[in-house]
Amino acid sequence: MHAESDGYRFCYSYRGKPGTRPSILMLHGFSAHKDMWLTVVKYLPKHLHLVCVDMPGHEGTSRTCAEDYSIEGQVRRIHQFVECIRLNKKPFHLVGTSMGGNVAGVYAARYPSHLCSASLICPAGLQIPNESKLVKQLHERQATQNMSGIPLIPSTPEEMEDMLKLLSYVRFKVPQQILQGLVDVRIPHNDFYREVFLEIVGEKSRHSLQENMHLITVPLQVIWGKQDQVIDVSGATVLASGVRDCRVDLLENCGHSVVMERPRKTARLILEFLIAQQDSSSKKFS
Repeated sequence: MHAESDGYRFCYSYRGKPGTRPSILMLHGFSAHKDMWLTVVKYLPKHLHLVCVDMPGHEGTSRTCAEDYSIEGQVRRIHQFVECIRLNKKPFHLVGTSMGGNVAGVYAARYPSHLCSASLICPAGLQIPNESKLVKQLHERQATQNMSGIPLIPSTPEEMEDMLKLLSYVRFKVPQQILQGLVDVRIPHNDFYREVFLEIVGEKSRHSLQENMHLITVPLQVIWGKQDQVIDVSGATVLASGVRDCRVDLLENCGHSVVMERPRKTARLILEFLIAQQDSSSKKFS
């Protein structure tokens, strides 16, 4: 599906239609696209209204200027999308992972009246006590002034294999041919990915969730893989101590790509959280 607003085009998919339960909007991570959520969607009840959107510049959504790729810029665009499809007619639940988790958290801080609650999965944008393997690698590259090979932007099958190892705790052997195919699909977009990456790790966006978390008033769920090598799991404690109403779910033997590694568990945790929120709000009114 496409939604157009002021000459900007959003690409999204949905399942179900708005009902008594809150709708759920899902925001993917850096260099992914809306279909990454399909594995989780499979385990969510059919009657829920689910919307998955391609983030600014990714897949079918318009590619414009770098300021759209800063976290604030992405939040503005997602707000534009929400208004365009009138998702905020009643409060919805927002889910985001990694870069999308950073965007979802800042969105919750900016537009509390739009949301009933939010789930952040290994979100970026925090000042994290412990350095992850990726952050160490980036620091080493900065020290040697070599920012050409960003580990999350592979351009050879070997780099692709290294990225998959970095993202996932579960080791699976991917045949060379498949690795080559995965790289071939990404190469035409690598300049764009580099632009986005430098924008989100830049001065303006690097700690945007940290800077906004004190403004989050909706109930928050944080899901994190304990073996995350991209964004260290100690980020969960930062959110738990910075947000008043915060539930933390840590997953054993799981890395950064929680959605790919543990789709059924992710769906179950989000559902449990939503049901708990509904129970507590119905108690408030009873």
